[in-house]
Amino acid sequence: MKDHRKRITGCLVLLLCLSVLLSGCGSSMGYGVKAIETLVEQEYSMAFRNDDPTAYYIIGAIQALDQEGKLGELCMKWFGQRIINYPKTDIRLENLPETEYRDFIIGLDINSFPLAYAANGEYWGFDVEFAIAVCEKLGWHIKMQPIEKENVYIELSSGNIDCAWGGIALDPDEVESRVYSRYGPYVKNDIVVAVRANSNGVNSMMLNGKKMVMPSTPEAMDALNSDPKLAKRLGQITRLAGGTTECFSQLYAGKCDAVLTDSTALYYFNSH
Repeated sequence: MKDHRKRITGCLVLLLCLSVLLSGCGSSMGYGVKAIETLVEQEYSMAFRNDDPTAYYIIGAIQALDQEGKLGELCMKWFGQRIINYPKTDIRLENLPETEYRDFIIGLDINSFPLAYAANGEYWGFDVEFAIAVCEKLGWHIKMQPIEKENVYIELSSGNIDCAWGGIALDPDEVESRVYSRYGPYVKNDIVVAVRANSNGVNSMMLNGKKMVMPSTPEAMDALNSDPKLAKRLGQITRLAGGTTECFSQLYAGKCDAVLTDSTALYYFNSH
């Protein structure tokens, strides 16, 4: 009987040690983040000039890379799960006439981490990496051009870009008036207020007097202004020139209580 009790006690001690060890590992792997309020709902799409045959080749290559598993592979790399889904079409790359080598210019919103952003003088992000894979599939040379999302029609119609593709939330009025051809949406990306997953702030009302950081972009400011009550409840709002990554660095360091960010960024930081 005594031996039986000793074995039970030993098992309980072992389980307690494992619990403590796993808790320690969890804290070293990062906090995790969660959205507590959605300020702006939006979606990312691609845009081409109307009647531009380039679109058929790009869409065909996207469909092919999806079937080959490349799209899913990049989703896991950037987001930890499949959150990107391009609309299915009947366009097949093998049914299109052969295309010659050419430059393909995409327009990026480099303030849309982790879809498209600039670092160390180069462009990075999920959209960037997938666009490179698409051009490799076609045998084209890709060029990247930062643009403002408000100027998609101007950039396309002037020939400055061949496609708006890189964290672009298209203007609903432009989509409605069909001044260009849209392919998408391919991902939902809302602008949200987020806190650490282990935070006691379970809703936005618990942010009273708290500190929030946000990117210093017009889009972020517009999102903040969409809820005037939020700004009044917060104790301090700091705009950071370093963008999304700096905002999350501040959050993880405990220098703020919340961040204003994109929902796609939550997938990134919760999987890295």
